[in-house]
Amino acid sequence: MLQKNKLSLSVQYPDKRLQDLITRPKLRSWVKAALLAPAQITLRFVDAEEGRTLNRNYRGKDYATNVLTFAYTEDEDSEVTQADIILCTDVLEREAAEQEKTLEAHTAHLVIHGVLHAQGYDHESDEEAEEMEALEIEFLADLGYANPYLNT
Repeated sequence: MLQKNKLSLSVQYPDKRLQDLITRPKLRSWVKAALLAPAQITLRFVDAEEGRTLNRNYRGKDYATNVLTFAYTEDEDSEVTQADIILCTDVLEREAAEQEKTLEAHTAHLVIHGVLHAQGYDHESDEEAEEMEALEIEFLADLGYANPYLNT
């Protein structure tokens, strides 16, 4: 059994464009920063085609999105969070440029966002969004990144 906040992390780069910039040690530190319990997580970097296919097939939305979280921990009493988090390189690059952020900072934000989703956080209501955003801001600040919600 995994100990408190212990992480089993798998990283996949079928789209290799970010492999040298967004390294496994960075990803591990970002995921661990947002973990509130032990976890088994796969991070997968995909191109727009795969991102669009996954978003269409699983969410009914026919476009590539920045991050998709597939959380497999159904029971709130589960001791280990299990999830696949899909990040679309094309969307990450476009959004970082549009928001005038570094690709690294934007990716760190979306990894943390995905990890929070994997642990049951959501942003369907204003109250939920405020709680989730506050955690994202706190975790990113602890890692030395600026508030991602400023100037967006």
